[in-house]
Amino acid sequence: MVTSETRTDYHEKGVDVPFDALSPETLRNLIEEFVTREWSELSDSGYSLEDKVEQVLRQLKEKKVKVVFDSISNTANIVVCR
Repeated sequence: MVTSETRTDYHEKGVDVPFDALSPETLRNLIEEFVTREWSELSDSGYSLEDKVEQVLRQLKEKKVKVVFDSISNTANIVVCR
């Protein structure tokens, strides 16, 4: 039996995916989805979607954030590196 505690532990680990292993189109779609989900105030922030996408891409290159795949939910997310 899988408990919520077990699922939580698994979700925190996930599988790291090198961002440069993704196709440019897939990476862009992932970043855009992340940006629009995480920065719902995008239109009020003074930044365009393109600005935010470039900011996240820069953070990926600087290893401040990473792409993590969760095989239970079959989803990928961008998370802060620890």
